[in-house]
Amino acid sequence: MKINAIQPDPVSTADHVAEALRLRIQRSEIAPGEWIREAKLCGEFGIGRSVARRALRTLADDGLIELEENRGARVSETTVEEVFDLYEVRAALYGLAARFACLRASDAAIEQMLVKIDRLLLAADQGAAAEEIMEISEAIFTDMTANASTDAQRMIEAIRRKTRWHFSYVALAINANGNGPYIFWHDIRAALVARDAEKAAQGARGLINFMQDAVSRILLARGIGRTSVSAGRK
Repeated sequence: MKINAIQPDPVSTADHVAEALRLRIQRSEIAPGEWIREAKLCGEFGIGRSVARRALRTLADDGLIELEENRGARVSETTVEEVFDLYEVRAALYGLAARFACLRASDAAIEQMLVKIDRLLLAADQGAAAEEIMEISEAIFTDMTANASTDAQRMIEAIRRKTRWHFSYVALAINANGNGPYIFWHDIRAALVARDAEKAAQGARGLINFMQDAVSRILLARGIGRTSVSAGRK
């Protein structure tokens, strides 16, 4: 396992390490079942064991690794059902975030969301990397989520950590030459302008459901998980 070293940050090193490992796991650079050793992390990232343990605990809370006493951390086996269910919950929560934005956001906040949506659509038209589009997308939903209650924000943040990069960038790249999820972004934009909470919620749910279907097909094609997702949405 090769992990590129990063410069330690005395405040958020554990978060930085967790994020670096999360991306590598979800890009299959660290394979399911592979062990992640504390000593290796300390050497690669220039951190102490306590920081390494905090980073691994974060990944364990996200379900990406399993901590085994006296053995270390092992990358979890991801099933189609787990990812499918997480996206289902994410769709519901993001729908709520879009609804709250229409109902509660200031005009200035709405305008900032529209600017970011236009930037996302332009990036898509120009063939920007899927990772860049994902970053803009998450920034928009962060703005929407700011209008939710503290409890709702915590739930959304928890689920987005688990699903944010689960092959989503791969699904975007595969669908780059078609309408892909961008038709839903047009719907969301129009709904924000009109402050149509229901239409905004439908657009957000449709966007995540599109990614859910695309990611599920990728997982099945790669042999991840053994059962189908035919019991999903009708």
